[in-house]
Amino acid sequence: QVQLVKSGGDLVQPGGSLRLSCVVSGFSLDYYAAGWFRQAPGKEREFVSSISWNGGDTLYADSVKGRFTISRDRYKHTVSLQMDNLKVEDTAVYYCAAALRASASSANTAYRYWGQGTQVTVSS
Repeated sequence: QVQLVKSGGDLVQPGGSLRLSCVVSGFSLDYYAAGWFRQAPGKEREFVSSISWNGGDTLYADSVKGRFTISRDRYKHTVSLQMDNLKVEDTAVYYCAAALRASASSANTAYRYWGQGTQVTVSS
């Protein structure tokens, strides 16, 4: 139900940009929040960003504020993450997810449906 359909590649140099997108389909709840999480090898999954059902409210982890931008298109049922000024520490597998709630949330337990994930590597 949550499919990451494009990443624009998985290797980028520090300071570069990358855009991730996913499509939510077959989801019965109309007013749902969506989010992005990431997990580096040997580390716990961590929150990156979240957006409310209508895009009116967004949340960002302190580590990505000012660099990442989350957005959604309710007509196309897509959720995107624009990543700018990437750093080596951004290297991780990135996941998009849909929650059974309307408001944005940083808690991974709020999300019920998860995409397959994609590797993003930032290296020179």
